[in-house]
Amino acid sequence: MTSSTQVSSADLRERIQSILPELIEFRHDLHRHPELMYEEHRTSERVREELARTDVTFVGDLAGGTGVLANLPGQAPQAIGLRADMDALPIHEQTGAEYASTIDGKMHACGHDGHTTILLGAARVLKGLSEQDELPRPVTFLFQPAEEGGAGGKRMVEDGCLDGRVLGPSIERMYGLHGWPSMTESVVGSRPGPLLAAADRFDIEIRGVGGHAAMPHTTADPISAAAAVITTLQQAVSRRIDPVLGGVVSVTVIHSGSAFNVIPDNCMIQGTVRALYPEARETLKSAVHDIPRAVASSLGCEAVVDYHDGYPVTRNDESTTEAFHQLARNILGEDRVEPLEFPVMGGEDFAYYCEKVPSCFFVLGQCPPDQETMPGLHHPAFDFNDRTIATGVEMFCRLAM
Repeated sequence: MTSSTQVSSADLRERIQSILPELIEFRHDLHRHPELMYEEHRTSERVREELARTDVTFVGDLAGGTGVLANLPGQAPQAIGLRADMDALPIHEQTGAEYASTIDGKMHACGHDGHTTILLGAARVLKGLSEQDELPRPVTFLFQPAEEGGAGGKRMVEDGCLDGRVLGPSIERMYGLHGWPSMTESVVGSRPGPLLAAADRFDIEIRGVGGHAAMPHTTADPISAAAAVITTLQQAVSRRIDPVLGGVVSVTVIHSGSAFNVIPDNCMIQGTVRALYPEARETLKSAVHDIPRAVASSLGCEAVVDYHDGYPVTRNDESTTEAFHQLARNILGEDRVEPLEFPVMGGEDFAYYCEKVPSCFFVLGQCPPDQETMPGLHHPAFDFNDRTIATGVEMFCRLAM
């Protein structure tokens, strides 16, 4: 009997191809029925139905009620963890696909329908292999809710999904993937160290004294103060952060006023801070607290800052990432592996797994080879590329074995 570690590429790919039409239809079903963070009840139920049909052991109702943890036994004392996120975004779909969202104002604009499908496909293929011969390692599958701002990954960790309290043994290493529109279809890549940034949020209220717009000297204008705050905040990156560490401060929302001839009493500002290293993150956090207060005060106003710590840095383990790249080259070929030269300032709650166990988060190219570009993540016209599902399943299976 052939060991599951020695299964040929031809055999593995044949197994994947045999279920690929079902996987594509499964993704289309998820795409038609998008659910926002912590609302993924139908998605979770569909995942559990498919796991039960394949006779894969699972536990549901995790991470607030919609998370699912599944496990296949294996020979080693610790498991390999594979993760997918399940939630959609509050965006009106513009793909024109025949399987487009049936829920107005919600869509899978980040490809989580594809991620979930790939993980389910890996569970089905590995289950079939385990029926021939015991897997070399146990494999734990994490179907998690609320990546899009709800920190579902953190709640999966807190619920014991990594340490063996829920199902299966503890997890030794973790892998996750993300569709990547800027990379060619079915090419994969990652990088050691920081891959994605810490992502924090801030809310600032500038309090002033309103009055008639024709007599600004009788007011303390919060809009003028807000403009000065926004301009000065940009210097937090250029003048407080070592250029090699990098960081971003972006003001993205400003609300104030209700009439063209009235200076209002207050102005609300919202934005985000991104950083790849802890020292840069702390410096920018201090700047967001200090600069608005000082600038507003100098203009006769008051700034009240509410800072929200978000996802930490998604930091890949060096040896795990090196092993991923080597495996990918062996399986897919050199021409389909493109290590990422630079990190990306987007945030990801896979970071919470990286904090607990050696992990590698990698990207899966989405752009068809006959196109120069395609709609990006979070764009209303983005649609996960079905032709990349087989590659994602194959990589997950090989990483597990």
